[in-house]
Amino acid sequence: MSFRHFIVGAVAVGLLATPVSAYAADAAGPGVLPQKTHFDLQAHRGGLGLTTEESLEGFAKALQLGVTTLELDTHVTKDEKVVVNHDRKISATKCRDTAPVIAGDPSYPYVGKYIKDLTLAQIKTMDCGYQQLPGFPEQEVVHGFRMVELSDVLDLVKAYRAREVTLNIETKVEAGAPEQTAPRALFVRRVYEEIHASGIERQVTIQSFDWGALREMHRLAPRWPLVALTNYDFLQVGQPGASPWLGGLDADDFGGDFVRAAAAIPGVTTLSPNYGFPQNGKISDPGFRFYPDAKMIADAHARGLKVVPWTCDDPATIGALIDLRVDGIITDYPDRVRQIMAERGMRLPKAYHR
Repeated sequence: MSFRHFIVGAVAVGLLATPVSAYAADAAGPGVLPQKTHFDLQAHRGGLGLTTEESLEGFAKALQLGVTTLELDTHVTKDEKVVVNHDRKISATKCRDTAPVIAGDPSYPYVGKYIKDLTLAQIKTMDCGYQQLPGFPEQEVVHGFRMVELSDVLDLVKAYRAREVTLNIETKVEAGAPEQTAPRALFVRRVYEEIHASGIERQVTIQSFDWGALREMHRLAPRWPLVALTNYDFLQVGQPGASPWLGGLDADDFGGDFVRAAAAIPGVTTLSPNYGFPQNGKISDPGFRFYPDAKMIADAHARGLKVVPWTCDDPATIGALIDLRVDGIITDYPDRVRQIMAERGMRLPKAYHR
């Protein structure tokens, strides 16, 4: 596997601009994490800023770099196989058709179809490494990449003997449009079965925007740690009735408080909100504000919950989040976060090699 040099971005607290100062701490202040502190460095989709997303090459590169957690997404196919992919509908930006799995296949072309309507064999015909993802100029393209199964990623972690690495596996149930993904009960059951069969279930956390899926997973695996995802909009604060994303809860019954609402879901150990508004903004942008602010983080910690926001790539914004004492960060560029951690004297995740 080609393994390029990782980018080393110089980031220092002294370089942070004025908007950062409200969140930064001096070297002796409470915002500085001690070297022994565990900080969860999560490679989003294996680190899509570095390698074709959710490829085995990308996950392997993240393991070799040294991350705490591999973050990944799952979907269930028509023939009930669990594949690793972010999008419920095959994206033409990421995949292209090559040929039908059989001559005259009425489902062909496959690009643009929902994964739940395609078999694994049909999905495997598509080239999902034919171009670099727009907006990620440093991404190494895995040419000819075919979508992998969840079992392939689990086997990769075992092959690397990466016993200290967690897999944060998202069940991408589309609660707002359930007809676009496999039924929730089937979806969760198949993900559970694949993980349970792997023999490394103790290294797994389950995340979802669909808190109903979290409830279902807790029923099947009551000891597995769960992660409540949100982008705030899914809470539907101030709107009549319960949001379809919250597993039967109405956020307004909790005063619109994400922490209080998520804490009511059995098995949840971690909160994973988007990191700020506007989404994908930077701390240097006018009007930018963090979603996981000091109060949210303190409230979560008081309940014994961790806060790991998604998906932050800007070094200054990452530094400010660390100063707020988040417990980890999901990032497309794990090399950048690792460099910041090194500069701050923080404990670095172990790197693995085969």
